[in-house]
Amino acid sequence: MSAPAVDLKRTPLNEAHRRLGGRMVEFGGWDMPVQYPAGTVNEHVRTRTRAGLFDVSHMGEVDVRGRDAIAFVNRLTSNDVSKLVDGQAQYTALTTPQGTVIDDLLVYRMAEDHLLLVVNAGTTDKDWEWIKSHHAGENIELRNASAEYCQLALQGPEAISILQQLTETNLEEIKYYHFTLGKVDGIDAIISRTGYTGEDGFEVYAAPEKAEQLWNKILDAGNYGTDEGVMPCGLAARNTLRLEAGMALYGHEIDENTTLLEANLGWITKLNKGDFIGREALAKQKEEGIKRKLIGFEVTDRGIARDGQDILVNGERVGRATSGSPAPFLKKNIGMGYVPRELSAVGTAIEIDVRGRMVGAQIVPLPFYKRAK
Repeated sequence: MSAPAVDLKRTPLNEAHRRLGGRMVEFGGWDMPVQYPAGTVNEHVRTRTRAGLFDVSHMGEVDVRGRDAIAFVNRLTSNDVSKLVDGQAQYTALTTPQGTVIDDLLVYRMAEDHLLLVVNAGTTDKDWEWIKSHHAGENIELRNASAEYCQLALQGPEAISILQQLTETNLEEIKYYHFTLGKVDGIDAIISRTGYTGEDGFEVYAAPEKAEQLWNKILDAGNYGTDEGVMPCGLAARNTLRLEAGMALYGHEIDENTTLLEANLGWITKLNKGDFIGREALAKQKEEGIKRKLIGFEVTDRGIARDGQDILVNGERVGRATSGSPAPFLKKNIGMGYVPRELSAVGTAIEIDVRGRMVGAQIVPLPFYKRAK
């Protein structure tokens, strides 16, 4: 068991991951488990069929309080925060003046004058500086609250039955993309019905010193260690699950060179809500039409596409894959990438340059996987 490099950040569960045999890697400045001994495929499939438990405590939190909290966040993000009610969460993005993406995030409406922003781990410092720099006299208080929370994600069809054993909160009453304040194993927590796997599930936010208690109790409640029990899952399974579900990942499908409209995120781009950073550029792009588009593809030859590899049509290099991987549940090799809009139709035959070998693929609808409801 090797210790993490001294300059890497550690979540409160770092030692717990090591005791479980987690293979630790550097991720966005954090020392995180990429997988456990059961392996990525088993973790992925168990999440689809039973339940998986993820440590996502490396995510960042920004607390926004004050009379102008909604107006301030509405000016910085693309979705319409004013539509939220207390106890509701929203997927949105911090945008540049060009309509590209600083980061994607969740906004939780704790109260009319209190919003909690949950941002990606590797972009937390950048996001925090961006948010602070756009504070222009609004009646708000900003606080980087990232060190005040652990965050656990329990995902999968049995997530509700497992977590219900540990709380008196009626989890059935929490609608998708809503949350409540409650207790889990007697610990004060935010219980949110959100996730990043395409499955039903919950994210639990609590004080960092309670992280191990929560982690162990959820594993116990989910019969960890049995053939059908909950599995702890690492970053690799989290990535393949979100790819199957067709969800964008910052640094891959979205970044400061990609607009929301190109990334199929027009549904979180509310041009009619009033002014926000990037609105003018996005309105212009919508009027003129996008020149490239995010597509999903299924590899039809033997081979696995990876991010950064070229996409070709009729022998001409036309785009780039942003993600690519075997899909453990679907048992296919899949990926996403950008191509010119006129070449983005479902059914279009493409090729991926896999280290000099042209591998056949076909554009297919997104998402690749959608759970039955």
